[in-house]
Amino acid sequence: MTTKLKQLGEEMEGFVYDDTAMRTLYATDASAYREMPLAVAIPKTVADIHKLISFARTEGVSLIPRTAGTSLAGQVVGSGIVVDVSKNFTQILELNKEERWVRVQPGVIRDELNMFLKPHGLFFGPETSTANRAMIGGMVGNNSCGSNSVVYRSTREHLLEVKALLSDGSETVFKALDIDAFHAKCEGETLEANIYRTVRRLLSQTDNQDEIRREFPKPSIERRNTGYALDVLLNTAPFTLGGPDFNFCKLIAGSEGTLAFITEIKLNVVPLPPGEAGVLCVHFNTVDESLRANLIALKYHPTASELIDHYILECTKGNIEQSKNRFFVQGDPGAILVVELRGHDVDEVRALAAKVEADMRAEGLGFHFPLLLGEDTKKVWNLRKAGLGLLGNMPGDNKAVPVIEDTAVDVQELPEYIREFNAILKGYGLYSVHYAHAGSGEIHLRPILNLKTEEGNAMFRTIAQEIATLVKKYKGSLSGEHGDGRLRGEFIRQMVGEKNYALIREVKKTWDPQGIFNPGKIVDTPPMNTHLRYTPGQHTPTFPTIFRFEGNDILQSAEQCNGSGDCRKTQLSGGTMCPSYMATRSEKDTTRARANILREFLTRSPKANRYDHKEIYEVMDLCLSCKGCKSECPSNVDVAKLKAEFLQHYYDANGVPFRAKLIAEFSRSAALGAIAPGLYNFMVTNRLTGSLIKKVSGFAQKRSMPTLYKTTLRAWYAKHRRDTVARRKVYLFCDEFTNYNDTAIGIKAIQLLERLGYEVIIPEHLESGRTWLSKGLIRKAKTIAQENIRLLSPLVTEETPLIGIEPSAILTFRDEYIDLASDEQLDTARTLARNTFFIDDFIAREIDRGHIRSEQFTTGTRQIKLHGHCQQKALTSVAGSVKLLSLPKNYTVSTIPSGCCGMAGSFGYEREHYDLSQKIGELVLLPAVRSAAPEVLIAAPGTSCRHQIKDGAEKKAMHPIEILFDALLQP
Repeated sequence: MTTKLKQLGEEMEGFVYDDTAMRTLYATDASAYREMPLAVAIPKTVADIHKLISFARTEGVSLIPRTAGTSLAGQVVGSGIVVDVSKNFTQILELNKEERWVRVQPGVIRDELNMFLKPHGLFFGPETSTANRAMIGGMVGNNSCGSNSVVYRSTREHLLEVKALLSDGSETVFKALDIDAFHAKCEGETLEANIYRTVRRLLSQTDNQDEIRREFPKPSIERRNTGYALDVLLNTAPFTLGGPDFNFCKLIAGSEGTLAFITEIKLNVVPLPPGEAGVLCVHFNTVDESLRANLIALKYHPTASELIDHYILECTKGNIEQSKNRFFVQGDPGAILVVELRGHDVDEVRALAAKVEADMRAEGLGFHFPLLLGEDTKKVWNLRKAGLGLLGNMPGDNKAVPVIEDTAVDVQELPEYIREFNAILKGYGLYSVHYAHAGSGEIHLRPILNLKTEEGNAMFRTIAQEIATLVKKYKGSLSGEHGDGRLRGEFIRQMVGEKNYALIREVKKTWDPQGIFNPGKIVDTPPMNTHLRYTPGQHTPTFPTIFRFEGNDILQSAEQCNGSGDCRKTQLSGGTMCPSYMATRSEKDTTRARANILREFLTRSPKANRYDHKEIYEVMDLCLSCKGCKSECPSNVDVAKLKAEFLQHYYDANGVPFRAKLIAEFSRSAALGAIAPGLYNFMVTNRLTGSLIKKVSGFAQKRSMPTLYKTTLRAWYAKHRRDTVARRKVYLFCDEFTNYNDTAIGIKAIQLLERLGYEVIIPEHLESGRTWLSKGLIRKAKTIAQENIRLLSPLVTEETPLIGIEPSAILTFRDEYIDLASDEQLDTARTLARNTFFIDDFIAREIDRGHIRSEQFTTGTRQIKLHGHCQQKALTSVAGSVKLLSLPKNYTVSTIPSGCCGMAGSFGYEREHYDLSQKIGELVLLPAVRSAAPEVLIAAPGTSCRHQIKDGAEKKAMHPIEILFDALLQP
């Protein structure tokens, strides 16, 4: 088969991969399932998909259509060829504003579609919590909806037409048909005609009609995705008098890629919602109280009514990004109901919220009713949407498992249903996380299980069966929005009855006689507790590590990734994670891929050193260690840390490359160069010698090399005379980059602080260790960290803090040093971290305390564009830099919505990474810098960022400290 797959790849414009690494990365989605595919195909054109279908028919293999891979029921897991259309099928093809529809390819991201539509006053209504990376093809496959489904319902209601390839390779368009057109479609000997005839025959029979209406979920349940939507088709003409026109799109929505391969999608779009929105965040003692209050909220026609329980809220405390978004939470409520209310203006929203509050209080429900408006509403919704990923925060092997999280019942019966649900779990000694769509009768419920044990695996199935029976009692839908896949497919027979299940199977057989489209989903699924990520009773050794992995070992840290795909957002959605994916749009370059590849080999490798796999190295290679994942991944998967630990053990088996040693030992080479900085600078900048140095070092010829300052900061400091009287004292960490390269910035920083009344002391210490960390030589970094902790901790206090100029260096104290400290040093390291500040943050703190005032600076006018350092964004924020730069009264600061600049320390210098480095820079940063007017100052705290701007935009960027120093009034 390998030879045939290779030949197929050669015939396609796109690519076919059958190597172990790529197959591993596509063996999972966001569900509990894992199955190694035969191959992975990345088609570039519709012709490629034709070739894939022909190959599948000829060779008897299956095709698994996939977009973002965020499905929660194993929809895109299987043994066939995974066909990923997320990279190339991303075009918005046509918009008709008058008729309010848009035509797109399946790889268009939902939020980005709405960015395109917004200037036209339109948007696509259905959303998901994954909307900043979920793609329209996946939303059609799952019939997705989200928090606003009380208004906009599901994707099915907005799906107008689908262009698709059928299982015989023929192309067709499914759209609304009047009765005559429907019957005309039934004529002929094509596969398409047979599909129409079969459905006409099945749905025309009275006994089938009666059985469908009796056994399918209640029509009052808007969210119903149990099996194929035969109940929806039955309610169309010609089967129901006065029904809407027949449209197979109703069936395709929710069919999970099992019936046809979609290439284009035509969607209904609606006007942007008018007026103001407010979010009433009602606090309750229990989930039951919140669900009873939900029925009150629905009387006021909210656009959303969403639940967040105390388990989710607890997880937010330990997440850097989401801890900022829980500002409205008072105490530790058992649940919060997030009710979105809209009005023509803020006063109308306030009045409506007051009525909801009064009604709930009259029933004794709720104890805190904050109403959030404006930008604060986005923070609440970001918190709610992070719920799924946050559940990965739980340490250890017990996890909130996706098994019965998608049940939907009539919203009026929701409180009673949840009480019964929890009683069932309690009977097994279990409890559940509750969150999401209370307003639609669907609460996402996840019991806490350990699927690595035989008992956990058995309970996984037991709970699924128990809850399926409970849902059937309420005539609910086992899947409200996440689909059946291989998780719930086994229970569809129970949910709709034997006769209806036979109809569903016949539909599948008619559309796909050879079973080439995503088999084993919805119908004829394998047992739901097979092909899981974790094998019951699996033995995994413990892994001695250099970093401290508190609460988890390294494997469990990788397993924190649940596949939710937050790392697949693009630069248009903002944030830093994950810069290499933003540039390549390849799954291999996601945070998720890196966690998955490490998890796979640490779990299954036959080697004594399970890190010793080139496959892991290749997937980790394009991680820039930007730390974006540490804050933006809801599960706190810190891939920079995982990569560094992996590299050390990989080098143990394979040796340390020359370039890695060279970069790690930057301080040593810089110290030698500083003996004769003029000669050093001539050697690295001269065309002949510089080119040779780059070639030997493995650096890119197009990249300029950093030069040394005429003196070091330590040498300047030793001769420096202090003329001012100091009121306060700070310790300055003289990092290796400021000491040798950016000395002028260090000098200005010291002079600025002294003129503001601070005594600046450079204490004895070693280099930061950042270069060693970046190359994975963490044993050496550990010795540096422990020595710096020993040297500095006796000096540094809240009154005499440690401050630093280069973010990547000083923030090691806040981040890696804690994980590298000895057990005896741990408390000391944490205290040191609390009293260590990036200089911008320190000055911002002093501004807040009134120690530094705007009157000390110019009243001249300046405009500044700020690019924050990626590790600054991840571990603190750019707020300190903004406050510092805004201190002069007439200075205006705007933040460039960039992620990582692409340089990432040595990454952008390295020959094989240069092009990607530039591509990352060109996403947002470099165009923004080039477009800035000449008088606009460009601020960038990071030395690498400034170098990238110099090379890529041919402009000088300044450290914020330089700008503030230049604004200081002369004494």
